[in-house]
Amino acid sequence: MDHLKELDRHFSEHRKAHLAELNDFLSIPSISSLSGHKEDMKKAAEWLAGSLESAGLENISIDETAGHPVVYADWLHAEGQPTLLIYGHYDVQPVDPLELWDSAPFEPEVRDNKLYARGASDDKGQVFMHVKAVEALFKTNGKLPVNVKFCIEGEEEIGSPNLPAYVEDNKDKLAADVIVISDTGMQGPGQPAVCYGLRGLAGVQIDVKGAKGDLHSGLYGGGVQNAIHALVELLASFRDKEGTITVDGFYDDVRPATEEEREEYRKLSFDEEALKKELGVSELFGETGYSHLERTWTRPTLEINGVFGGFSGEGIKTVLPAEAGAKITCRLVPDQDPDDIVQKLRSHIEKNKPAGVTVDITEFDKGKPFLTPYDHPAIQAAGTSYERVYNVPTAYTRGGGSIPIVAAFDEILGLPVVLMGFGLSSENFHAPNEHFHLENFDKGLRVIGDYYFEVSSALSGAE
Repeated sequence: MDHLKELDRHFSEHRKAHLAELNDFLSIPSISSLSGHKEDMKKAAEWLAGSLESAGLENISIDETAGHPVVYADWLHAEGQPTLLIYGHYDVQPVDPLELWDSAPFEPEVRDNKLYARGASDDKGQVFMHVKAVEALFKTNGKLPVNVKFCIEGEEEIGSPNLPAYVEDNKDKLAADVIVISDTGMQGPGQPAVCYGLRGLAGVQIDVKGAKGDLHSGLYGGGVQNAIHALVELLASFRDKEGTITVDGFYDDVRPATEEEREEYRKLSFDEEALKKELGVSELFGETGYSHLERTWTRPTLEINGVFGGFSGEGIKTVLPAEAGAKITCRLVPDQDPDDIVQKLRSHIEKNKPAGVTVDITEFDKGKPFLTPYDHPAIQAAGTSYERVYNVPTAYTRGGGSIPIVAAFDEILGLPVVLMGFGLSSENFHAPNEHFHLENFDKGLRVIGDYYFEVSSALSGAE
């Protein structure tokens, strides 16, 4: 295709300059969770706004929130064509432990065709690719084949606490036909994937309290409830030996994967034996009747994340603990609701509470699941563009994790969401030595540029 040849020429000629610009962006320590970097957050937002302006975007604004600002820009002159809302984030994770980095986290360095820096893959590098793809289309095509809006926030790494309110307050400003997010990964090296669904999340802490204080096990053992025994009994009641969750009504609203989806997963030929070896386990475990991919993508879970209480120091202490607790998270699938699941957990705990203790429940993170049908034209268009550049079939996957803001976008704006990422699971995002494979940077620029043409055709034809 002529436009892809022009994009290839442009990106090849400007690669050195583009990497230099990206290095400037990555050099800003925009750590949203640390108050000492508030000015750096502002600097990163301003840098991004300037980059969007240089690329040819219009109506650029740095919109204040109760926390860090949102950067907005648009170009809306493709009459009769669909509008894409491009979401990403310019904030990054802290860098600790610093001593484990092989190069300074905010001094970008290329080694073995990998760009090392905090934010290289998550998510500055991928946001930058969309900016440069738009710029390239202006320079090679004179205009964009679609309308675009950019909404780039500065709080994703702290859970996007202020973005839902921003989206709610700016529904008209953010109105679009599809949301495109490049903050996810590929199936593997050279194996592109479009993620069309994510699980939701519901987290709680259970606190069990028995006597008013720890008791001597010789004087009171066998006569007073042990808080840890009570907690263990309660935790054991959540799941049976087949991996099935035994909370009443837990599965009531689960939307099963379609047979077409299950067939797509089988085509991936996922190597469970290789996974066992990688993880160092003798067997995989999960809900009976489902493959590993189905268990981690399409089925809900209830996992105990931590248990605490009693004496855990060196030696032994003959004590009956008065208090014990556990942290639990549930990964949820369409059409489960986090508030409903938490209420079902409360009912289960009350029903199964052992004698002699009180139980308190504290609610934590919540996020709704998200799913765009994988045969949606915008999803399939992404797959076509990946295949055109990578020359291999695109995998259509769900993610086992949760990105709460994706579900919020889906719920507030009511739009399909296309997750087309270019990262790899081995790139150490959130860890020391985060990096981005420049092969995927190079190919990804071309995929994104092509996608704007492909999705224009796909959505126009679908109307």
